[in-house]
Amino acid sequence: MSSGTTARARVTALSALLASSLLLVPLAGTAAAGPAQASPASPAVSAPRADGFDATALERALAEVPDGDVSAALIRVGGKGSWAGSAGVRDLRTGAPALPYARFRAGSTTKVVTAAVVLQLVAEKRVALDAPVTRYLPDLLPPSFTEPPTVRHLLTYTSGLHPGASLGSTTEEMYAHRFETLTPEEVVAASVAQGPAYTPGERQTYGNIHYTVLGMLIEKVTGDTYEHQAAVRIFRPLGMRHTGFPCGPDPRVHGPHNRAYADIGGRTTDVTEWNMSDRWAAGDMISTTADLERLVFGLFGGKVVPRPLLDQMLTVPDVDGATFGMALQRFVVDGREVWGKTGSRPGYHTVLGATRDLSRTVVYSVNAKSARDDGFPLVARFALPAFAS
Repeated sequence: MSSGTTARARVTALSALLASSLLLVPLAGTAAAGPAQASPASPAVSAPRADGFDATALERALAEVPDGDVSAALIRVGGKGSWAGSAGVRDLRTGAPALPYARFRAGSTTKVVTAAVVLQLVAEKRVALDAPVTRYLPDLLPPSFTEPPTVRHLLTYTSGLHPGASLGSTTEEMYAHRFETLTPEEVVAASVAQGPAYTPGERQTYGNIHYTVLGMLIEKVTGDTYEHQAAVRIFRPLGMRHTGFPCGPDPRVHGPHNRAYADIGGRTTDVTEWNMSDRWAAGDMISTTADLERLVFGLFGGKVVPRPLLDQMLTVPDVDGATFGMALQRFVVDGREVWGKTGSRPGYHTVLGATRDLSRTVVYSVNAKSARDDGFPLVARFALPAFAS
């Protein structure tokens, strides 16, 4: 698999994007208006105007921030009415209050954007869902792949690919390599060199590798960078003005943001600066809660992909134990079907979720040392009350 041309093209296009301020470069002032900053002891909460959810539970959760795990929390609830709240600190050293409109590492919620771009290409008949990925990336797989996965298999995490190369499996292991670069081509090469893990479509195995390959497919089909395609197809049309990707291996979060922390060697350590480029189309996006809310409403409202393809996106494959459609995972909360996606990076935990009819949506960003642990306690605390009857 040749990586030089793609890598050079990505760097060239990223430089052009940086010059045109499409990526996350420092802001001149604060472009996004936000609620007044609140002290950590007094969470900023909008007047509850949404019916049918447990605002009291969310207010209680915010009132407990900061604590020994969570340093900041930003929540937006939408649908039939709206509600928003924030609490915590921007920086543990200074104790400055958390910024409600802060940018953050959105982790695997990036996959929702990647899936949407691929489905737009399907709608344009430039990609076929049930075509083998080798139609678009002919040099991707070695001969050991006698049955190549299809585009649909990649979208639904059923491709049979092994995980790719990584810089560690735990936050502590990765921390030592946080400024190193692992290209998507290197990640994928390490995966396919192992041969297939199982027959495509046989089981569902969540992982970044499926969406890293999809990012490469997008670049091959469009002759453009993944980052630019995400910007022109998703971010700009939806007004997501504060969402984008770092410029290659840039480890910084530019613009207003709250610091992130993790336990490294038993010590609370600032992990805000981190090169996440190896996550790329699977998890390198930086966003805001307001922008992710725009993504949720645009996607479920049929403004991003045609509704017939949205129906396929929100269909779980007929595989034992499967819970994901394309990018998004299906849950049932108090009898309601909810589709959502989490994102976990060191120090950052993100959630976006919605009912299919958009009667209820939730987006949150939580700066937590436990962000890469089992995320359910954070989801239960800061997201599920939005769907409680």
